[in-house]
Amino acid sequence: MVNRFVLNETSYHGAGSIASIADEAKARGFQKAFVCSDPDLVKFGVTKKVLDVLEQNGLAYELYSDIKPNPTIENVQTGVEAFKNAGTDYLIAIGGGSSMDTAKAIGIIINNPEHEDVRSLEGAVDTKNKSVPIFAVPTTAGTAAEVTINYVITDAEKNRKMVCVDPHDIPVVAFIDSEMMASMPKGLTAATGMDALTHAIEGYITAGAWELSDMFHLKAIEIIARSLRGAVDNTPEGREGMALGQYVAGMGFSNVGLGIVHSMAHPLGALYDTPHGVANAIILPTVMEYNAEATGEKYRDIAKAMGVEGTENMSQDEYRKAAVAAVKKLSVDVGIPADLKDIVKREDIPFLAQSAYDDACRPGNPKETSVEDITKLYESLL
Repeated sequence: MVNRFVLNETSYHGAGSIASIADEAKARGFQKAFVCSDPDLVKFGVTKKVLDVLEQNGLAYELYSDIKPNPTIENVQTGVEAFKNAGTDYLIAIGGGSSMDTAKAIGIIINNPEHEDVRSLEGAVDTKNKSVPIFAVPTTAGTAAEVTINYVITDAEKNRKMVCVDPHDIPVVAFIDSEMMASMPKGLTAATGMDALTHAIEGYITAGAWELSDMFHLKAIEIIARSLRGAVDNTPEGREGMALGQYVAGMGFSNVGLGIVHSMAHPLGALYDTPHGVANAIILPTVMEYNAEATGEKYRDIAKAMGVEGTENMSQDEYRKAAVAAVKKLSVDVGIPADLKDIVKREDIPFLAQSAYDDACRPGNPKETSVEDITKLYESLL
């Protein structure tokens, strides 16, 4: 069996690393950046930190901020036209998954015009050309979009999210600067952090997992478990830890896939605009219980990485329960809701279950599932 692993060409880590954007742009001979960032980041001055670097170094740019939290086909189409009109030759994505996913789709379409119909990018698409070069600057510690080959675009007409998988979309350089994350409010820090934990845990137990990906995922679980509470309290150590932990998780799951936590979370974002990290965090413990029988001894490793002591002396049932309990405890500690009763309408469950079953993440789940099983999982979370 052949396993492929795709990572960034270059990544910069640490407080103040966005200063290196200028060096990279000049070294690569880029002339004008198309900067993708969401309206709130522009409004609250987060985007300006990067724009200041560009201006101080005499680097031209065009700012594009027509991006929703769950970016839509329309956001991408508008961005493609704006890119063409701006005379830009590279992209800088500043933000969470929304800005980066939008930039990825724009960059792919510009260099692969036969995919002008955004819907044609859904799934594992064999595009011919690499994206327009992307510099990625995350402002949340969760999605790891700066190091993944995945992006998600919402089809608003059909109330569904399209998961797109393409090694040609990966950013060429990532700047993981914890100072860019310091302004995140507690709720967003908690949600994106639990998203990162979900990436690490699902990536560790997914059907495609192997030794190289396991190394990343176990380390990511360990870093996130010890850092997220501090990040929510906005400590420098917590922010630094989460900046690294979410990136390490992304290095793994991008290459081996996820599971039904994500496939169940995606339709919640599409239908109700539920924050992706919140949806994942609520669903994760329940799906962990559902998947336990198909994971061998991996929950022992998860429990240990979460900080549970004495796992080597536990029975299989004990360490599986301990792993789930540790995830639940972290979720409660950072203020994540316990269930979906304030989000999901019971009459929508058939649509949600079918959408989750059809989602690109579902085949990676370690346990074979069905629409009926997913329906029961949603119902149990009400």
